[in-house]
Amino acid sequence: MNTSPPTQARPAHPSFREAFLYWLKLGFISFGGPAGQIAIMHQELVEKRRWISEHRFLHALNYCMLLPGPEAQQLAIYIGWLLHRTWGGIVAGVLFVLPSLFILAALTYVYLAFGNLTFVQGVFNGIKPAVVAIVVFAAWRIGSRALKNNVLWALAAASFVAIFVFGVPFPYIVLVAGILGYIGGRVMPDKFRVGGGHGASDKDYGPALIDDDTPPMAHTRFRWSYLVTLLIAALALWVGAMAMLEDPVLRDMGEFFTKAALLTFGGAYAVLPYVYQGGVETYGWLTGTQMIDGLALGETTPGPLIMVVSFVGFVGAWTKEIFGADALALAGMAGATVATFFTFLPSFVFILAGAPLVESTHGDLKFTAPLTGITAAVVGVVLNLALFFGWHVIFPRATEAAPFAGGFEWFYALISLAAFIALWKYKQDIMKVIAACGAIGLVFTYLR
Repeated sequence: MNTSPPTQARPAHPSFREAFLYWLKLGFISFGGPAGQIAIMHQELVEKRRWISEHRFLHALNYCMLLPGPEAQQLAIYIGWLLHRTWGGIVAGVLFVLPSLFILAALTYVYLAFGNLTFVQGVFNGIKPAVVAIVVFAAWRIGSRALKNNVLWALAAASFVAIFVFGVPFPYIVLVAGILGYIGGRVMPDKFRVGGGHGASDKDYGPALIDDDTPPMAHTRFRWSYLVTLLIAALALWVGAMAMLEDPVLRDMGEFFTKAALLTFGGAYAVLPYVYQGGVETYGWLTGTQMIDGLALGETTPGPLIMVVSFVGFVGAWTKEIFGADALALAGMAGATVATFFTFLPSFVFILAGAPLVESTHGDLKFTAPLTGITAAVVGVVLNLALFFGWHVIFPRATEAAPFAGGFEWFYALISLAAFIALWKYKQDIMKVIAACGAIGLVFTYLR
């Protein structure tokens, strides 16, 4: 039922400046992870400004859900491209992450420079158990949505065993899960028809600028010349950026985070084990405890959660003292910038190259069966991540040789349990849970 007045006019096309200011504002208020960020965009762009209709919004989101990378940022690129061509998409995507980069870099500097202060330690002592609860809650939330039958449960269990027991690298788990999903979609389609996107909605907020019946704009039509030019430009940008990185640590970061960007199926929580394996075990940029602290900072700042890579880059360049002991802050900012640039560059290519193909038909997207398989496997991977974080928090002095040494931190275990109940049963906001846990940790640290 259409609740809008029949005489409601179609909104005027926003100027580039108007869109620029909106994307800048979004970069500062995009809290709440992908779901929160998508909800913020929907409320503003579909309901209030009516720059795009409900169905077109969901159609674009469906495509973004199929890609590796942060779907909320990719959705911003897509809508920015629809409104103001290629530069509109670039501006939307850059402003979505730029405020987060500077905020997170500043917080990381405070963390490294003043982390030994009792106040800072106390706050993090409370936030770390909250992070464990958040990751467990993420596993539950993804699992409740994705694991609709025994086949997908088995795939999730197999991925957990593969990474927890056998230490199989995350990229191989993604690859195998995608192949099994593709095969399963052909052999038993009913079992693999449950994942992959968002359904359509019957809500109507009035005529939109980009509406269901809006004829395709000239720049949205697929052109081979545009695709080839875009791919050449992106490759030249990547090669040029790599050539500028003379320090071996920054070069390793450029290569590593490019790979990470191509493997973020299932969101940030899914790629965190891969970032951990590379950042902690392979390159030694940071410790496992610091990785938890980075995730805590990522949860409390705007922007995609995958922005935790800027924390990893900052800490890694600082730890390796790439510019010498007297320029640690500059080194950290360089590392954070490199990690962010190479992580997000592929997202622009995926959207700007693929969006014209998606716009050419407004039918349902295909190839969701591999995504369903990957999403099921992600549940097992995220559960492994939760156990890893929980082990570091509850047994902080343990080692792999003695996994339960050093005593059980019962208070932190209680904080994790309380935080999970607040998120799961009482539907509390993540930011409020983190703030409350940080305050409790601060008081407990001073008392102890």
